[in-house]
Amino acid sequence: MSGTSDPTAPGVQVCSLKVDTPQLIAPGTTYKVVRFPFGAAEPTDRFEMHQAVQPDGYVVSNWATDDRSGLIWPSKAGWGQLHAMIQWEAASASNGYTELRDQFVRDPLGLTPTPNDTTATEHRPPSPGGQFFVKSHGIFVDPGMPLALRVTHDDATSRLLTLAEFKLVIHHAA
Repeated sequence: MSGTSDPTAPGVQVCSLKVDTPQLIAPGTTYKVVRFPFGAAEPTDRFEMHQAVQPDGYVVSNWATDDRSGLIWPSKAGWGQLHAMIQWEAASASNGYTELRDQFVRDPLGLTPTPNDTTATEHRPPSPGGQFFVKSHGIFVDPGMPLALRVTHDDATSRLLTLAEFKLVIHHAA
């Protein structure tokens, strides 16, 4: 492991993801993992929490089609501060959004014995202007438990998630 990704390094450890490639999200009650690109396309991952080669050995070959590209694997145990920014396209002209939904989730893909532990779930009505939202929530995190941001909506047709950011800041917890 290189010195830049040492999970024992002092201070906070940060993973900051961003995607501006639109993702088509089907309507309904099933939440969809927001996917993020790897490598040079991501803002920062100094502690290697978002890698194409995942801690369990799985390799993501196409970030745009594999839900595993939405996972952040915490680099160490501690107090995690989750942040997200979510931007949707405008609602359809008829039978548009009445609710936009988002949540943070531990292990959304069932990779551990305790999958789908959701937190900070929000259901919100659309705003009169653009559909731009930010959220923050604190939880304990562990390297063996991946985290994700999930979204859905209730428009009559599929809608584009036009921009998203997902960030984890890990603080030491005594």
